[in-house]
Formats: sequence, structure tokens, C-alpha cells
Amino acid sequence: MPVINCTATTGLPPGRVLAALTDFTADRPRIWPSLDPRFYQAHQLAETTAEVTEGSAFAGGVWERARYDWSAPGTVRITVLDSNAFEPGSSWTYQVTPAGNGSRVGLRIERRGRTLKGRLLAVLLRITGRPVFCGDLRKALAGLTAA
Repeated sequence: MPVINCTATTGLPPGRVLAALTDFTADRPRIWPSLDPRFYQAHQLAETTAEVTEGSAFAGGVWERARYDWSAPGTVRITVLDSNAFEPGSSWTYQVTPAGNGSRVGLRIERRGRTLKGRLLAVLLRITGRPVFCGDLRKALAGLTAA
């Protein structure tokens, strides 16, 4: 199972980063540019949880229906419920902490391939996942800073 860990820093306060991670409006694909708007759909929103479908155009389209949980302070955990590539239980965890006048954002991604596409992507993630996902995180944070 590929596990990807990375960190990024931003001048944004932790509350602003957490608000972006839990923004399930139609602006979400703009905030997080690696998301393909064709896949985005919010199904259920509650005070500290959400169930959404998201995906990217990579490899002909990879989508997942996931449960977001931000009930623990500074943490947003995303657990895959269904996907065309990855097993349920695969996850993303964001940990946002104060750092000077801004924030440190830690990201941990755990992926288990479910389909042939997912198993092939899992192999690819072992090789290129860290620079791709860490780069996407830095780009999204830079976009939030510029907004």
C-alpha cells in the first residue's frame, strides 16, 4: 500500500486552511485545482462531516466517494467509501498547525488499489506520488494565498 507524506507551509492562518479544506461549495474545484469539476458532487453536509464525490481527469478519470471528518481540531480526515480505482478505507489526512505567522500543513495519503487501474496507479504512486501530491498541495496553498 503506497503511503505518501509531505508538508507545506503557508502564510495563511490555520483557520483559513481548514476552511478551504472543508469548503464544499461549487467553488471547491477552483480552490483545489487538481479536482475535476465533472466529478464533484456534495451528497451530505453536517457540522463536522461531509460525504462527497471528487476526482481528477488523470488516467482517464479517477473518482472516489469519500467521507470527510474534521471533528478533531486541526485535522481533516478523508476516508474512501467507493471508488473506480481505490479500495474503501484508503485515506487522506491533513494536519494543520500554527507555524509562525502562518500554518504548517501535513498530508498523509494511504492508497490501496481496488481495480486493475487502481493497482497500476498504486505502483505509479510509489514512484511519483510524493512529488505530484506535494506539488498539488503547494499550488493549492499558493492559490489560496493569492486569492
